[in-house]
Amino acid sequence: MITILYAYRNREISRIKQSLDSLASQKKQNFRVVFVDYGSELSIAHEVLSLTKRYLFIQYYYLNTAHQPWNKSKAFNYVLKNLDSEYCFTADVDMIFHPEFTLVLEEKCNPDKATFFQVGYMSDDENKKESVNYDNYNIKFLSTEEATGMTLFPVQRLKNIQGFDEFFHFWGAEDTEIHNRIRKTGCELVFYDQKVLMLHQWHKNYRNRETLRLNTELQLSGIVEINHRHLKCNAETEIENVNSESWGEIISESDFNALEGFDNELVLINKTEVIEHFLFVELPRFQNSILSVRFVEDNFQNSLKYRFKKRIGKKVPKYYSLKEINDKLLLHIISFYHQFPYTYKVSNDLKSISFKIKKKN
Repeated sequence: MITILYAYRNREISRIKQSLDSLASQKKQNFRVVFVDYGSELSIAHEVLSLTKRYLFIQYYYLNTAHQPWNKSKAFNYVLKNLDSEYCFTADVDMIFHPEFTLVLEEKCNPDKATFFQVGYMSDDENKKESVNYDNYNIKFLSTEEATGMTLFPVQRLKNIQGFDEFFHFWGAEDTEIHNRIRKTGCELVFYDQKVLMLHQWHKNYRNRETLRLNTELQLSGIVEINHRHLKCNAETEIENVNSESWGEIISESDFNALEGFDNELVLINKTEVIEHFLFVELPRFQNSILSVRFVEDNFQNSLKYRFKKRIGKKVPKYYSLKEINDKLLLHIISFYHQFPYTYKVSNDLKSISFKIKKKN
């Protein structure tokens, strides 16, 4: 039995249905699907759950990560750590599969090989077609060996290296990184391009949503470049296991509820020394409880007195913008604290950032 893994958050229901319908039409039903919802909005999650119940081959899991950055590695590792299948395929809700796809998957199962597949990319117009046979879709262009996301893995090989690298938050290079690491263990990587067995449904580039200002949608400036530096650094070392022993663990429902219900809040203003002291002293020292912090702008920063003193060259406090605080804090979290239960929110009026974390020794 092959397990097909989906990692998902807040995408269109029609897109998911197209992908799952193509699996329901497979000539060989030799698989099961594990669908990991990495913290969608509850209204969307209810729709997805209702959809997945129509397919007998699907297990749906909702993770309490709505107030954390997207992390595909953690979503996959949540399943991988205890997966009992010999093989898994890392899928994507954008994919529409050829009716013979799982036949080929079965043929390519090999404990010493990982096979990744060429993808045909469709245009926006092709997306809008309804009830079309697979072969009647038009392909705009084909992926190359640089596109590594759609891969059939021997599960034990993944477990031996503790799964996907959980440093990669937001949109990173986790697929290429795990190819590099699994190759170091002696697993051969094979690119399948004899026939286009999956089509990619068009969507806008996610990076186009990035803004230079604070946003309620969690964003971290420069994270793509940092992730690619991390990819390069891992490739230059011989290390195989990049995660801690707690890999694959996700914030529990009880911890999530404890954080949501905790209201003993520390309010910190945006003075540079306040932020630096919190990041480098207070946060590392804190242990054995819940820490709840709200970051706000100092009222003095917007006063006439402050502006006047600054204009005439008098000494005034130095401040970080809330966007700068956002970027510093998120980078600290993904680097040092992502294994702890935590939540992170930007207020709807963009005037505060709330961070809660439950730390243990």
